[in-house]
Amino acid sequence: MKNGIVRFAALYVFDVVVLLLLGILSPGVSVGFHALWAAVILTLAALFLKPLLTAAFRKAAAKSAADRTRLGEKVVQYVLVYLVELVLWVAVVWLSGVRASGFWSYVLPPLFLLLGWMIYDRVDDRLRAKAGTLYDTVRARVSRPR
Repeated sequence: MKNGIVRFAALYVFDVVVLLLLGILSPGVSVGFHALWAAVILTLAALFLKPLLTAAFRKAAAKSAADRTRLGEKVVQYVLVYLVELVLWVAVVWLSGVRASGFWSYVLPPLFLLLGWMIYDRVDDRLRAKAGTLYDTVRARVSRPR
């Protein structure tokens, strides 16, 4: 249970930052304080929906993999990753107060999300270690007999 809580918390904090940056850097995207709720949606989607979508898209693409060159296969893989991010972005916009207006506000944010998760993947272990230490400290203080 601790690992799940720590993983959720670390990803949530990172998602809040990414969403706030998205609101600043993307024209036509309005995030503001909605980043707090949108990050819950994005974190849950990243933990549960993203693996399911990735597996489904890969399974569908694998049927025609033999017909593609190596370059073609790489392009298909990148397109699939982008499509997963696009679905997650549309879910965040639809289920939260985040607003996106215009074509580019739907096309660019999935790229920013992808870049953000690439960065998160690089710092994930350190974030989880810090969050785990914080979790243990809080739990020790709460459960300490008085």
